[in-house]
Amino acid sequence: MAAFARAYAAPLTGQFRVQPEDFIVNEQIDIDLSGTGEHLWLQVRKTGANTDWVAGQLARCAQVPASEVGYAGLKDRHAVTTQWFSVQLPGKADPDFKDLPAEIEILQQQRHDKKLRRGALLSNQFILTLRNCSGDFAAAQAICTEISQRGLPNYYGEQRFGHNMGNLTKAQRWFEGSFTPKQRNQRSLYLSAARSWIFNHVLSARIQQNTWDQRLAGDVFMFEGGSAWFIDDASPDLTARLANLDLHPTGVLWGRGELPSSGLMRDLEVEQATQFPIFCAGLEKQGLKQERRALRIKVADLVFNPLDANTVRLSFRLPAGAYATILLEQVGQFSTSDKIN
Repeated sequence: MAAFARAYAAPLTGQFRVQPEDFIVNEQIDIDLSGTGEHLWLQVRKTGANTDWVAGQLARCAQVPASEVGYAGLKDRHAVTTQWFSVQLPGKADPDFKDLPAEIEILQQQRHDKKLRRGALLSNQFILTLRNCSGDFAAAQAICTEISQRGLPNYYGEQRFGHNMGNLTKAQRWFEGSFTPKQRNQRSLYLSAARSWIFNHVLSARIQQNTWDQRLAGDVFMFEGGSAWFIDDASPDLTARLANLDLHPTGVLWGRGELPSSGLMRDLEVEQATQFPIFCAGLEKQGLKQERRALRIKVADLVFNPLDANTVRLSFRLPAGAYATILLEQVGQFSTSDKIN
């Protein structure tokens, strides 16, 4: 995303997602399935297909409404992804899924007593193949090492804003009164886009200050892997815990209420948010409340592996809600296939 500051030098150029197999995502959940219950959980590998379409195909084969199919999160269409779905089947036997399209493969299935809910995943493992690469491979390797030690900016990815920023444009039209979204999921997309846009500007400003992973007066912090936040209490060990990636500074997710930040951080958040008064007013009018998101995330198991003089494989694991494309943007500038564009 050219509009936002990078934390790292991005020394490579190349191509990404020339084919679906260049983007592999494996969803990691931390749920012990009971083996009994009215919900059939399915681990599915999908190729070149989006999550909602797969959910619809499972519902068709199971002869249930699409609302009876659950999943933890949306996965990219232009990829090979493994993720879990649940199908509610009260008093029914397991369906025959033999008529599923070739893009969908069921790897395993098991009964459970609860539906799979949005956000109920531990992390995502990524394996990215980058082709026709040029640039400084040694510098890219060093950046990956630094990301492992220092963390990754927790930007929202471009997909959050829709094709050609369509979600953001519709959010603005909605808030201005020239457009009214009819469906609940559309409203959710547009609210998320507006909120994410403000957050990304806050993070970009911190990167430009080189404070995105440092302690700034008035900061609000969040523990690694958590969602609860706390105000800087001037504890002497906070700086060391930041360096160890045990906790992270946070940025605002705009909504009603008072900012918990103070001092320099509050000034920065107000400065960035007031650039978008229509978004701020619209989010508040729709009843969203102030929340926080970590400005950075910890990247696990990051490996930079040159396969040959022009091809690199990147593998790593990110927590739920983080974007693999943001890590890619720190390593280089990569174009995608015309089919994807």
